[in-house]
Amino acid sequence: MASIQRASVSSGSEGGEPAKVDDRKRKRMISNRESARRSRMRKQKLLEDLTEEVNRLQSSNKEIVQSIKTKEDAYSKMESANNILRAQTTELADRLQSLNSIINRAEEVNGKGNGFFYQISQISDPLMNPWQQNYPFYPLMPSPNMFLH
Repeated sequence: MASIQRASVSSGSEGGEPAKVDDRKRKRMISNRESARRSRMRKQKLLEDLTEEVNRLQSSNKEIVQSIKTKEDAYSKMESANNILRAQTTELADRLQSLNSIINRAEEVNGKGNGFFYQISQISDPLMNPWQQNYPFYPLMPSPNMFLH
């Protein structure tokens, strides 16, 4: 009997008042449509958020790449400046070594001590003492026709 009652209850809801069934279907359809609309809106919002994040990350990436390029250029310039300074240091060290060997050789030839420096100070250089002239000084005399030209 219980099965008969269930059948009658279920048959009553299915075939019962057609207005209630149509109203339930209509409400369910409206609810489903609203749910689908909300789902599409969430999906659209997520897509917009992800697109915005992609744009932000691409912009950040460009800034980082530009910063790296700037630093690489600065590094290259500094490296070339360092190479120039290394070459100059080597050249100056070679010159210093050469000058030291000349001084050592001169000291060996003249003997250790002040003899070498004494001989150097005795060498007269007219360019070093321009007020001491080694030639006679003759005054210049103007000629009578010097302004005629």
